[in-house]
Amino acid sequence: MAQWKDSLIEIEKIEVKYGSTLRNPASDTEIVKMNHDIHQKLGNFILPESYIEFLKKINGLDFNGLVIYGVDKVLLDREVEEDIHGFIETNELWYENEWQKQYIFFGDSDTAWYCYDQKESVYVELDKPSGTLIQSFESFDSMLSDALETILL
Repeated sequence: MAQWKDSLIEIEKIEVKYGSTLRNPASDTEIVKMNHDIHQKLGNFILPESYIEFLKKINGLDFNGLVIYGVDKVLLDREVEEDIHGFIETNELWYENEWQKQYIFFGDSDTAWYCYDQKESVYVELDKPSGTLIQSFESFDSMLSDALETILL
């Protein structure tokens, strides 16, 4: 089992303590619509299987300063009350700066962006807002696991 799944269980326990819950998972249909929109708006990027797996467990996360983007609200089959930082809309927002277009953004915190560097073909944590490389990861799994562990410390 991917390490981030254990961290998600810990986060869920903390949320329950405070009378909250994790977001509902994204459906297969919503993920298909998201993939279609990604190709139209962001180019030929294929979402990593582990990110899709994450979305099928929880449609985005906003916990202790860390935000992992979910399926955009406009693509959801049902209305939701909570704010969701949509993957596509947030990437479009970051793309206002030309240098950021080499990255696919999966999430951010107060101090970092969690991305895929399309030029280098590697997952990275970048300093926010300078864009300086903090560390690289071999996979989305390891990047997500590191991000979740950091907020649980």
